Amino acid sequence: ATSAPRIPPTRLALHHFDVNYSLQLKDLWPSVRIGLLCEQKYGALINNFSSVDHVIQELELLNATDFVSEAPQKALQSQGGAAAEEAGRGESRAQEGSEEGRTAMQAEVTQAETSRPLCASIRSNIKCYTFPRGDITRFHPARPDTLGLLNYYLMDAASLLPVLALDVQPGDFVLDLCAAPGGKTLALLQTGVCGHLAANDISISRTKRLYQILHSYVPKEIRDIVSVTSHDGRDWEHWEGGAFHKVLVDVPCTTDRHSVMEQDNNIFHKRRTKERQMLPMLQLQLLMAGILATKPGGKVVYSTCSLSSLQNEYVIERVVEIAETQFNIRIHVEDLSHFRTLFQDAFSFFSDCRLGELVLPHLTANFGPTYFCKLQR
Repeated sequence: ATSAPRIPPTRLALHHFDVNYSLQLKDLWPSVRIGLLCEQKYGALINNFSSVDHVIQELELLNATDFVSEAPQKALQSQGGAAAEEAGRGESRAQEGSEEGRTAMQAEVTQAETSRPLCASIRSNIKCYTFPRGDITRFHPARPDTLGLLNYYLMDAASLLPVLALDVQPGDFVLDLCAAPGGKTLALLQTGVCGHLAANDISISRTKRLYQILHSYVPKEIRDIVSVTSHDGRDWEHWEGGAFHKVLVDVPCTTDRHSVMEQDNNIFHKRRTKERQMLPMLQLQLLMAGILATKPGGKVVYSTCSLSSLQNEYVIERVVEIAETQFNIRIHVEDLSHFRTLFQDAFSFFSDCRLGELVLPHLTANFGPTYFCKLQR
């Protein structure tokens, strides 16, 4: 008897997503699906430890811009324009003797004042250059400077958003609980303000890749503030519980883009079915470990590269419940909606996220998927 043909894991993944994401994303799913199946867009994370001036000039000549520094400026401009327009309307009503007009003007001033801090809330030394929407130019491979340090790191620009959300402050002790292959660890170091950075990953082979990135991009005196470990992140409390001001928990997930594009190491392979089904439990355990690793008052950012609400919002809701009932820890979920305002030109956001923010792949800005949510212990 002939055996049934083996279905490739990429096709299994796409079928699974068609069934589930068409319900979750509704009318948005067809365009997100096309984005997932097309070439991913990258950003160039500038290496502040190398000689970068000529690199930045080259990138700007290619029409690439730093989406991090550009975002607050654009948001202020659009805000200022909207406020001026509304104030103008209010003034004309006020001139007609309308008390309503003056009230509208005062309300606009108040709104402008309260929304400015949101625009100023992304203050970071991180620089990441991207090409404009619809521009599919590729970046050249990174080159070493005179000291042998590479000048930029190519990564999905949306995966920097969790690092920006963490908002590392001078002297913070920071834990990157699932650090390999190392892009977010490198971005955390680019802030230039970490007091200490613990980079952990359970996989020893992936940790080797992390070491390679650190040696290719970071000078020795900066590497000295980094400790690299290969512990099971779920047990972190046994190693250094309650020691960190900021914790990044970038969990293993269905890596949706990889799952529909690559056969190798695909979590939709038949032999990995049980592993895939257990992902939300693993994610929950890792996030709880991240919370326990944080000092009281500290912040945790949870992130995935999946569209799945089971791996995103549901994990957040469950961890808030478990933290309170089992550990007597009250968790506050922070509002990150200002990220949508700030970065709407660079990324396509899902507007119906119950908790946290989700970047959707889109042909004109084919970054993501990236989900991120910020918690305070």
